[in-house]
Amino acid sequence: MGTLTTTSRALDLTGDGDDNPLWHIAGLLLRPLHLGLAFPSILYVAAMTVFLFRPPDLFSFYADRIAFGILVFFVALRTMALRDKIPFVAALSLPMLGLTALAVFRALREPFDAQAWSIIASKFIVPFALFHLAVLAFRGASQRRHFEVFAIFALAYLVFIAIAFLANAHSLIFPRFILDQNLGFHADRARGPFLQAVANGVSLNILGILVVALPQERKTLVRLLWLVLPLAVLATMTRAVWVSFAVSAIVLGFRLVERRLQVVCTLLAVAGLLIGLAIGLGNNSLKTALWDRTGERGPVDARLSVYDAGWAMFQERPFTGWAAGGMYAELARRMDGFHLRTFYVHNTYLALLVEFGVPGLALYGILFFNLFRLSGHGPPGESGTVASLRKVWPILLSVYLFNAFFVDMAYQFVIGLMFTVAGMLCASEESVA
Repeated sequence: MGTLTTTSRALDLTGDGDDNPLWHIAGLLLRPLHLGLAFPSILYVAAMTVFLFRPPDLFSFYADRIAFGILVFFVALRTMALRDKIPFVAALSLPMLGLTALAVFRALREPFDAQAWSIIASKFIVPFALFHLAVLAFRGASQRRHFEVFAIFALAYLVFIAIAFLANAHSLIFPRFILDQNLGFHADRARGPFLQAVANGVSLNILGILVVALPQERKTLVRLLWLVLPLAVLATMTRAVWVSFAVSAIVLGFRLVERRLQVVCTLLAVAGLLIGLAIGLGNNSLKTALWDRTGERGPVDARLSVYDAGWAMFQERPFTGWAAGGMYAELARRMDGFHLRTFYVHNTYLALLVEFGVPGLALYGILFFNLFRLSGHGPPGESGTVASLRKVWPILLSVYLFNAFFVDMAYQFVIGLMFTVAGMLCASEESVA
């Protein structure tokens, strides 16, 4: 009798009755696992959101790495569960893998430096992984709509923050660390959560182009964003960003010869007129800041000196590059007479030459040559969102590469955004093939 009772209790605990609380608890615990496996695209845009808002304080320093790890875990688990093929696009994967290997092997020769590894992750490891994860996460139209919503909200947030900065409405700026003058660079400009004005301007430019190509239903919201986007770009007070935005907006109208693009370009022209009126009728401090920024020579002289020092370093070690630990110290030594807080090359291409020598720049050139080729490699009969993305893809790459002449692109969100779109284009080709 006792044995029968024990067996009955065991059956009751392990039974499949809906009233069993153990099943409810197990269901609640497994619910996040189910959602992560069912909606990898939502996990992806959530990780990109963390990259956008990565706080610089020590307490949350590893928030982006945790988000990245969760994304990799769930996409890898889903891939194994579905017995899916791991994407490998030789023309892109191999040069990216080569750059990553160069950076990792170079860092392994030096004592461990958390900052150096963080930069390597932001520039090489994370983008390499995001490209392949995007191929897996954005194969369908519904998954691409998740990215569309993310791009629109990210652009709306960055535009709002930039205009609030321009209007001195600092109480509206969030997170508050954006206003901390002890963090990052360009505290006197609209630098957004990147804490760097060029990164903010490039993100505004790229997202602005993306939301024109992506939406199929939210045209009104996109037009409103484009109406105020020039003001946000102006607020970055960065000449390279101004030039790239103006040229890309004009080319965009010719590249996508559609009525909605003509409307956007008309709105852009009206917005430019409004900017002129705002400057003409606004306060003197804004006019003075713009004129001072336009004619400022100090940063140009410092950059030219950095370029000279970096080129001299490259000429000394043209094929091996400089060790991670001594590169910036050597650059600072050669910049004697300039009292800067930190010394960077401020040019992505020269930075590659100094760090990795000719092999690094060669791999980078091969990578971007093959990235450009994605604009003409669509499957027959391709239409919709991906076809529009493929049309604007050369413009996106040109904006990125032009601004790379004036800054060392080490911004995880900006690089991740570019390789996410590349992954979406490759995912479309793979799904049709």
